[in-house]
Amino acid sequence: MRERNADIESLRAMIEEAKDAVVFTGAGISTESGIPDFRSPGGIWTTNQPILFQDFMASEEIRREAWRRQFNTIDVIRKALPNNGHLAVAKLVRTGKVSSVITQNIDGLHQRAGIPEEKLIELHGNTTYARCLNCNRRYELDDIRTAFEKDGTLPVCGHCGGIIKSATISFGQAMPEEAMQKARQATLSCDLFLAIGSSLVVYPAAGFPELAKRNGARLVIINRDPTAMDEIADLVIHQNIGVTLSEAVGLD
Repeated sequence: MRERNADIESLRAMIEEAKDAVVFTGAGISTESGIPDFRSPGGIWTTNQPILFQDFMASEEIRREAWRRQFNTIDVIRKALPNNGHLAVAKLVRTGKVSSVITQNIDGLHQRAGIPEEKLIELHGNTTYARCLNCNRRYELDDIRTAFEKDGTLPVCGHCGGIIKSATISFGQAMPEEAMQKARQATLSCDLFLAIGSSLVVYPAAGFPELAKRNGARLVIINRDPTAMDEIADLVIHQNIGVTLSEAVGLD
């Protein structure tokens, strides 16, 4: 308990001293909201191997399977609520302490916690809606689902005829250039980088904590399990994320 209290005090002090903090979040911040992660035992990929982007594009049957998985997943996500971890991060953004939140998550819980879109950088997209892969027009899932569940109709863009896909980045799909550039700029400008709930093994996203550290920022890692970057961090906390952050920021 004494060690935990010391970690919370150290985290609180680092946040207070920071002039420009950046938060980087992974699946671990959302598992406390009941959303399963991908890699851990019992995670999504233990029952369903990820669908590669090139396979999605090449096969109608694989696209149907992708949409079946999408609708199963979105029901879980819609029932989930932001937890104290999300709310604590939102408070740091609201008070001006955190300038940007870079996230690997696709669940939209940061937005629902109150973080404005302009402060959020989604590296892997967002699964709560869809986009045309050709013209980038946005489509809502409920409209797609109605037609799909009626007769297996695959969504096609009414504007350009392009293939519609959930607005996430699949394996084999190019990372979003604008989001990556914004994340890099935010990382290079910060003096405190908080990596929260990420295994820090998925590149290129996992390169941002290293970049921040090399550029002179303090690095804090808060995660349930050890990561490969623990040894370079200024502070490592292997505790419940919601409790840790709510105590550190004084969440009401």
